[in-house]
Amino acid sequence: MRLLVPLFLCLGLATTATAQCAGQDLRETLTDAERGELHAIVAETAFPVGNRWRAMRGSQQIDLIGTVHLDDPRLDAPAARIAPEIGAASAVLLEMSAAQQAELTAALTSRPEMLLLTDTTLPELMDEAAWQTLAEAARARGVPAVMAAKFQPWYLSMLLSIPPCATAALQQAQGLDGRILDIALAADVPTQSLESFDTVFNLFKAAPLEEQIAMMQAALVAPQTSEDLFATLLASYFEEALTESWQVSRLLSRRLSPLDPAQSDAMFAQMQTDMLDNRNRAWIPVILKAVEEGPIVVAVGAAHLQGDTGLLNLLEARGFTLTRQRF
Repeated sequence: MRLLVPLFLCLGLATTATAQCAGQDLRETLTDAERGELHAIVAETAFPVGNRWRAMRGSQQIDLIGTVHLDDPRLDAPAARIAPEIGAASAVLLEMSAAQQAELTAALTSRPEMLLLTDTTLPELMDEAAWQTLAEAARARGVPAVMAAKFQPWYLSMLLSIPPCATAALQQAQGLDGRILDIALAADVPTQSLESFDTVFNLFKAAPLEEQIAMMQAALVAPQTSEDLFATLLASYFEEALTESWQVSRLLSRRLSPLDPAQSDAMFAQMQTDMLDNRNRAWIPVILKAVEEGPIVVAVGAAHLQGDTGLLNLLEARGFTLTRQRF
């Protein structure tokens, strides 16, 4: 699980935030057996590469962009290349539009249970040694223990998965999705959310509390390991190696997880079903309805593009012709 949260932050949240970090690309550490398994999966996966695609069906045009949610100066050039398509679009579809971001901010104020435990605290749910370890990790990321004690376990998992070296810059970070949103707003192009602002919150909260605590504890790794994971994910993103990035995370989770490999793979598969596959299928009707009004841009976490249940393959199955574009 510690692999999965940074994966969603990077492929779905690169890096002035992580420019202060010095991680190693862990793909270099894969064994021959792991490389063989990785290459076999990539070879049989639909649309395994490419951060930018165009889907055409008759006169209908959809430009699909795979994003990261953190910041990196290397995103400036892709954003500039995408800008003309954004300006000509009838709408830009995002995981969360400007209006939904505002709604989320309001909801976090009026519904504290979205992030906070209301009937207990983490020290009451954990043994003392485990809690003290987590509290120290939270303090290293600028979160006082008294505050961390009240967080929902899944949310603290997210915080703990971010390297301490990156946390200070996160509030100022603007990823590719943020750049795309700004371009759309400046061009007066309507933006639309693909789903309700609380969709992902509800997915995480649906897990039993004991599973969330196990996920939270698994998210705690040495700071250098967190830096290495970020470096690995970001390197593969800018190589546009979408499936490779996803599967490398699965292989590394076997190595780092306290679970046995079969359990780790099963947990990874469940996360893929919940966070990618089911959401992709739910987004397709939204996309198809929007494109009836004219050309659209769809900007989502890059992991949503690849795979048999990725947006690209789902659109191809509905008669669209896909053409990779320069990212």
